[in-house]
Amino acid sequence: MGKLTRAQFISLRAEAKALRERQGMQILVCAGTGCVASGSMKVYDYLKTAIEAKGLKVSVELKDEAGKKGLHLKKSGCHGFCEIGPLVAIEPAGILYTHVKVEDCDEIIEKSILSNEVIDRLLYEGKREYMHRDDIPFYKGQHRMVMKDSGRSDAEDIYEYLALGGYAAFEKALFEMEPAAICKEIVDSGLRGRGGGGFPAGRKWESVRRNVSDVKYVVCNGDEGDPGAFMDQGVMEGNPHSIIEGMLIAGIATGASEGYIYVRAEYPLAVKRLKIAMAKAEELGLLGDDIMGSGFSFHLHINRGAGAFVCGEGSALTASIEGKRGMPRVKPPRTVDQGLWAKPTVLNNVETFANVPNIIMNGAAWYRSVGTENSPGTKTFALTGNVVNTGLVEVPMGTTLRKIIFDIGGGIKDGKKFKSVQIGGPSGGCLTEEHLDVPLDFDSLKKLGAIIGSGGLVVMDEDTCMVEVARFFMAFTQNESCGKCVPCREGTKRMLEILERIVKNEGTEEDLYLLEELASTITETALCGLGQSACKPVVSTLKYFRNEYLAHVRDKHCPHCNGRKKKVIIDQTLCRGCGKCKATCPMEAISGDKRSPHFIDNEKCITCGACWGSCPFGAINAIEEG
Repeated sequence: MGKLTRAQFISLRAEAKALRERQGMQILVCAGTGCVASGSMKVYDYLKTAIEAKGLKVSVELKDEAGKKGLHLKKSGCHGFCEIGPLVAIEPAGILYTHVKVEDCDEIIEKSILSNEVIDRLLYEGKREYMHRDDIPFYKGQHRMVMKDSGRSDAEDIYEYLALGGYAAFEKALFEMEPAAICKEIVDSGLRGRGGGGFPAGRKWESVRRNVSDVKYVVCNGDEGDPGAFMDQGVMEGNPHSIIEGMLIAGIATGASEGYIYVRAEYPLAVKRLKIAMAKAEELGLLGDDIMGSGFSFHLHINRGAGAFVCGEGSALTASIEGKRGMPRVKPPRTVDQGLWAKPTVLNNVETFANVPNIIMNGAAWYRSVGTENSPGTKTFALTGNVVNTGLVEVPMGTTLRKIIFDIGGGIKDGKKFKSVQIGGPSGGCLTEEHLDVPLDFDSLKKLGAIIGSGGLVVMDEDTCMVEVARFFMAFTQNESCGKCVPCREGTKRMLEILERIVKNEGTEEDLYLLEELASTITETALCGLGQSACKPVVSTLKYFRNEYLAHVRDKHCPHCNGRKKKVIIDQTLCRGCGKCKATCPMEAISGDKRSPHFIDNEKCITCGACWGSCPFGAINAIEEG
């Protein structure tokens, strides 16, 4: 298809919407990484072959049917509830089947597709009351804005995105709004960066807009290196066009004509989906030169990161794109003044850009109607650890930990007591039972010495040794330190050595004061935000669980770990070979082929906990040796 005019684009979007509304039955097979690792693509292939064998026409793209009713088989984005996959949704009936295997496909075809019957045993917990997705407690407590269409549409079909209103916000920004008005809308919305810092996105955009430069850039941070975090992965795999549209709008607003999406190489499916989305957008003329005859041009590129945690920091990320070693630099100058190739640059993360089309289309007031006054909108969290329901959870800013962990997450596994939750990844802090009713927003958590970060939530039960938690997060941070500044390079190493002594019951009370002094020094003097927040797990556990440190240094006995070395194992019966643990391991201690059980080399393993925080299937555990 050649370059579209605005009128042709409006017509195409209307046609796509009409086609979707006239669709007959839709069978959506979850094609997110978790479900793919569980065998969802085998389910997809079998359904397609078996349906066609019965002489029925099955379409795999929206435009195939040209208005005729029929069966539509789609690869949807991530539903978020990874542990009950593979998932198959039947629309418009709204039925969601869980743990679907190839052996279930014939029954699904005969009963649900041909006879409109419900198969109770494939419903969540086998209960008819959970027949529809939004009736399941995990989904019922959520408010989906960024992920509202993920799981409900084909992640690889641009016409599906258009049918759901996709690129309408871009068209509005392109033809009906001035750059200053776009920036003002983002400022007024109160959108804050979802990558960790919570900096107002509109202020970044306005700064870049005001900067005079022959070249400007828009950069999307999809590196997501926190152990157990996969929020951005879910958006990139499930709704890649929302990110592209957000970046296009940022380009109009700031005068940038080129963009980069920086994705960690361990996300091959996300890279694939983004490339497909970019190619189809270019094919329709939504990317490239003189888009829709407007005079606005925008070219987009993908860069794959090599797995360095520090490249989640803005200046290190831009250095990596430039082909340099990913290391942060002294600021100022800020990225908005001298970012990529020393040019003014808008740098936001995946979730931030995915929010933009909704804001432009519905207005700042609409966005502010959700969340809190100073933290509007929603936030997606990756809920993992000792909780019944793990997965991606999108809730309004200001939602409490109690609601997320106990209402949506189903509470603590095996009926045990809640002890703590690590929020914000290795750069975050540990919160306790007394914080369960504190609203989760940027400002409230800052007062507690914690941060939302990118959105990782690792839940811990009563049997967890919090000193060991602090040790393995420090091990991860120390290993990932880029080494550029002395406070982070040497300070975290000394802190780790002290923590290792304490865990072995060889520490002293003086070590606790030394940990606090080191933490204070590193926080005040480290070069970048990652180094400045590296000590939060130690500081927060010293504050809220000092008695456990004292048990190690005074009593020389911890009721939770007894100072014995822990060995990490992968349960071969539960491992689906998704590769998430392998991707997050800082020591390259995990091996295994894709879709086959993985193994841990305990000679290399430092028991940092990155792997068991990232496993969506609960296959990884730490056991005590001896």
